[in-house]
Amino acid sequence: MDLLWFCLIGIAAGWLAGRIMKGGGYGLWGDLIIGVIGAGLGGFVFSLLGLAAYGLIGRLVVATIGAVLLIWILRKLKKA
Repeated sequence: MDLLWFCLIGIAAGWLAGRIMKGGGYGLWGDLIIGVIGAGLGGFVFSLLGLAAYGLIGRLVVATIGAVLLIWILRKLKKA
């Protein structure tokens, strides 16, 4: 069941990050990949800052922030 929630949060976070970063979304699999990697990145950044998020909404916020950061990094690398 945890894997299902992890995937659903990843999809939602990837979709939200695409909207926040003015993208058109990346499709179901793209959103999932961006959201899952973003969740890991967001968790890493939050731990460096000494922050923690709990519950479904907290995990979604962390994953979305991480996905936004991931998209920003990928766009900067693409321009270089």
